[in-house]
Amino acid sequence: MPDSERIAQLRPSYQDELTRGTGRFFLPARTDCPWCLGTELRGKLRTTDLIQRKPGEFVLDQCRGCGHIFQNPRLSQEGLDFYYRDFYDGLGAETTAKMFEGNGSKKRFRRSARALRRVALPGRWLDVGTSLGHFCATAKEVLPDTEFDGLDMGEGVEQAAKEGRIQEAYRGLFVDLADEMTGRYDAVSMFHYLEHTPDPHRELAAAHTALAPGGRLLIEVPDPESLSGRLLGRLWLPWFQPQHLNMVPMGNLCRRLRELGFTIEVAERRDAHIPADLACATWFLFDRLLPRDDAPWRPRRPARASRAVRFALVWAAVPVLIAAYGLDQLINPLARRTRFSNAYRVIARRDG
Repeated sequence: MPDSERIAQLRPSYQDELTRGTGRFFLPARTDCPWCLGTELRGKLRTTDLIQRKPGEFVLDQCRGCGHIFQNPRLSQEGLDFYYRDFYDGLGAETTAKMFEGNGSKKRFRRSARALRRVALPGRWLDVGTSLGHFCATAKEVLPDTEFDGLDMGEGVEQAAKEGRIQEAYRGLFVDLADEMTGRYDAVSMFHYLEHTPDPHRELAAAHTALAPGGRLLIEVPDPESLSGRLLGRLWLPWFQPQHLNMVPMGNLCRRLRELGFTIEVAERRDAHIPADLACATWFLFDRLLPRDDAPWRPRRPARASRAVRFALVWAAVPVLIAAYGLDQLINPLARRTRFSNAYRVIARRDG
């Protein structure tokens, strides 16, 4: 079915939801830090949904004590359902699949698998937040004797099992399913997953449960201490509102893992950097100036003239976007070696 027809079918249900306002999509604002419970908070960032352009305004606060950055007020479950819908599945499924299937993603997946292979050769690996299972399929090239399972909330994890990218699919919340996996895995990975969760402490405890003694936990997340985030402000992609609920500094994560009974084996930024900050920021700037694209959360379809103008301007912007992406690649060797790196990796061994 063409996207225009799917959008037309979805528009009535979206509009019905939006007539009731967006206030119900948020929980009451916190007065303390969800990481350390400190009460000295400061406003960090106020922004909108720069990706899908769904309505709403989102605030990030920072704890003055531990540096943790978190969405405040946080999305409710109803809000999470609304803002995630048609991103990883539905209307956005094809775009998401192309993103994970690209050469850049595959190179990053291989680097991550090799990073763990340097410290262990796992027999059974659980990828939490696996989506369509593309990491597992690529990692299998690096670790051919490893069996990969996947867990996710969306329907993509079931598709991944059907298409052979993972062996076993778990659909649901990790914190709810971890007890039935007790001690089953030699490796658990969380690639750009932890920042999406409402309670990272519970997610880390769930990983400890699912791992066998001596098993490894591999985490990659955006780095809230990155200088790129300070430089680009709300245009920095890893802020990724409204999906990113918690942004954990590396020091906080490592300390918490030690408290849970892990030994930190790797904590580094260099290899986790994703060179796309400037290209994404450039696109966000252009997108603010362009006529809106059609989407079911907008009251009506844009006029034909508006759509034609947008199409022409997008093509006119392509050379600038290519130049920005080229600059990302040019400065990548320097950025990844400095605090401009936009992500970090931690590998921790579960103590016996």
